Amino acid sequence: MLEKEVTPLLIDAKTAAKLLNVSERTLRTLTKRGELPVVKLMRRVLYSHEELVEFVRQRSQRTSQEIR
Repeated sequence: MLEKEVTPLLIDAKTAAKLLNVSERTLRTLTKRGELPVVKLMRRVLYSHEELVEFVRQRSQRTSQEIR
């Protein structure tokens, strides 16, 4: 039986930065500003894939409204 590929709910900072196409430093800055929420699990700081998608959606909507 073939298993379906699973999309992780939580991802590390390195992966989150790659998905957003920003540096890890920029990711930390956005996190410190409260623009990106994190999930702390044990000692790890992780990002919700769903929250990253929502962040991009909000930014896209705001930017397209500013252009008009």
